[in-house]
Amino acid sequence: MNDLFDKFQPMIDLRAGLLASGVEDPFGLVMERVISPTVAICNGRETILLGTYNYMGMTFDPDVIDAGKEALDDFGSGTTGSRVLNGTYIGHKQVEEALKEFYAMNHAMVFSTGYQANLGIISTMAGKGDYIVLDIDSHASIWDGCKMGDAEVVPFKHNDIEAMEKRLKRIPEGAGKLVVLEGVYSMLGDIAPLEQMIGIAKKHGAMVLVDEAHSMGFIGPNGRGVAEDQGVLDQVDFVIGTFSKSVGTVGGFCVSNHPKFEILRLVCRPYVFTASLPPSVVATAATSIRKLMHAGNKRAHLWENSKTLHKGLKDRGFQLGTDEPQSAIISVMMPDLERGAAMWEALLKEGLYVNLARPPATPANMTLLRCSLCAEHSAEQVQTIIGMFERAGKVAGIIG
Repeated sequence: MNDLFDKFQPMIDLRAGLLASGVEDPFGLVMERVISPTVAICNGRETILLGTYNYMGMTFDPDVIDAGKEALDDFGSGTTGSRVLNGTYIGHKQVEEALKEFYAMNHAMVFSTGYQANLGIISTMAGKGDYIVLDIDSHASIWDGCKMGDAEVVPFKHNDIEAMEKRLKRIPEGAGKLVVLEGVYSMLGDIAPLEQMIGIAKKHGAMVLVDEAHSMGFIGPNGRGVAEDQGVLDQVDFVIGTFSKSVGTVGGFCVSNHPKFEILRLVCRPYVFTASLPPSVVATAATSIRKLMHAGNKRAHLWENSKTLHKGLKDRGFQLGTDEPQSAIISVMMPDLERGAAMWEALLKEGLYVNLARPPATPANMTLLRCSLCAEHSAEQVQTIIGMFERAGKVAGIIG
């Protein structure tokens, strides 16, 4: 009899070989205590956090925490129901109002996770007979939304404008078309040329969905993302985002100006058939979003952190995912998984936590260390991080 686990054997063998080398499990880190958005106790030692996606440092904001405590006292620990049944509390409406105000859009729909937001909107909007044109490096939630909706999927080379247009030209006349893009791509931290891509999509009659998970709160004059920064937000049909990054809690959302948008609440399965977010979560999210509307100083400081770290690592001989800093993500390329894991462990021993990313999550079979900067990292911490990378890089043989 076939064991259903057999298909995972290559990954089982890879992990076993990695751990047999004596390296600490890079995918099993435990944070014993979180002290602040930038520091935690990991494996018994104080560690600087550089791999948490906590871009704006809102997880310990006093107003955010107070809002969550108050909602927990007033409404209890959970809703035990779907949004279309008993799962809509006043807090769910308030966080959707905060999102509409943040994006200056007419409609907002909150999901229990960012993954479900992509899964739900994409699978509902593009079904059998429709076409989805998407970047080959799209997030797993985007690919899964495509599969669930059963549309024809037409990928194109990463950030390749000409390749995207060629795909659109081949789609049969009259077919439904959805172009799916991301503002910031999470593995390399690079941004999309949305201005040109959205213009081409509209020329070919396609609707446009942009996932701004890694740019919301940070990029753009008002923190609305890359589409805002490039002046094309008004041409985007759907913006997808998450609460688990700049907002500092958990959940996902979609905002839109489409006049028929509200029908999605009745036909989107990942929205209809799952329990809604707990009252304390939506209260923290609404408070955080409203504070992010006035976080210009934080955004400016985060940009300085990104520029400083990028230059510091590049000057010390590390190969980075982008030639210039484009977001709060800075990826450091590794020769292979084994040496990447050794570098990750050397950094952890220095007192620094980053993400070790590997195939199939990464593009082109890359292994990389992904750094996620925070607006709460001080300038001194960033300099400390650069020194940690230099010492660990020499120990692991990544730099000379």
